[in-house]
Amino acid sequence: MNEFTLPVWVVAAAKAATTLLTGSNFTEIVRIDLSNREDPIFVPISSAAVLASGKKSLAICHCHSGLSLDVTRNLEIWAYAQLIESSFDSETVRENGFPTWLDFHAGFGLGKFESTGQPCISTFARELLCINIYPLLPNGCSIKLEIIFPEGKDRAAKTSNKAFGVVDGLSLIGTQAEVQVSASPQQLKNCKESLKSKCSESKFDGFLTFVIGENGMDLAQQFGISANQIIKTGNWLGPLLVAAAENGVKKLLLFGYHGKLVKLSGGVFHTHHHLADGRLEILTSIAVRERISYNLLELISQSTSVENALLALESNSPDVVPLIWGRMANEIELKSKSYVNRYLSSSMKIGSLLFDRKREIRWAGIHGSQQIKSLGLILK
Repeated sequence: MNEFTLPVWVVAAAKAATTLLTGSNFTEIVRIDLSNREDPIFVPISSAAVLASGKKSLAICHCHSGLSLDVTRNLEIWAYAQLIESSFDSETVRENGFPTWLDFHAGFGLGKFESTGQPCISTFARELLCINIYPLLPNGCSIKLEIIFPEGKDRAAKTSNKAFGVVDGLSLIGTQAEVQVSASPQQLKNCKESLKSKCSESKFDGFLTFVIGENGMDLAQQFGISANQIIKTGNWLGPLLVAAAENGVKKLLLFGYHGKLVKLSGGVFHTHHHLADGRLEILTSIAVRERISYNLLELISQSTSVENALLALESNSPDVVPLIWGRMANEIELKSKSYVNRYLSSSMKIGSLLFDRKREIRWAGIHGSQQIKSLGLILK
């Protein structure tokens, strides 16, 4: 079975639908070209058909990531396509990031940013669509494309999408074709190789930022941290902290969603939720050390998530929020330093920077505050 990320399956369905509109016959296998390598990949399609007397088409496939615990596993994907006679400048790009020849619509089940209403789609996914669809267009035609995930809205309820401002469905934010398992040993090996490569570059100044996932990667760059100073770690934070020290990193910033990094403040250094959780218990312990009232401790312990605990505290006693989350940020730094020191002696400074469900950067530890200040960045 082919194991690819969601964007690949979406592009395969879109290409199959577009191919039908150009008069070609349906084929069960679609060739997908990639921008970063010469060899194409081949993706199976379930079905496709022309509609509206040949003016529109629909193609269907199912996402196979190869991961038994993946929310997109066997997700059904529909791609509606319609050719439109029009003139366009192939180099012009709309505000949503798509070229003028591609009228892209996020249909039912595909997530949108709550703040803008724009589809939540990565640069990789957009580029993959353009590379594979544009060569198929007849002269003088643009294309309208709508992507639908019939089960997308229900499945999104099981994710943290809403915590990152994405509503109405699943994100389309993969950054590569092949599945990369954030909890697998191969992911750890890849991250170590990336870390070693960055640290060996002549322009390396000793500073790196660790982010866990796509949201952290995107937000860190928006905050002003250079992409060549960022490594997406997945969930293998413990071994990679040690690897950073071994490779000569002087200052390391842990940048992430508070609901994920809270685990580090409790001494949990592999953050995949299938292996370890305890987030509310850790948060309650932090609150105890800040000597907050029993009623607020009970409020935290009865919350369904760290984010809900934060919202409840902000409503009932906002003055304790900076105390608890400030201590959390400092504990992340202290526990991380202690973890590294179990394995080697290092002077590496470890800072923490946390953002909330609205993707607002809120709290930093002592070292984190110093590091972002030295970079000329400002924490609001």
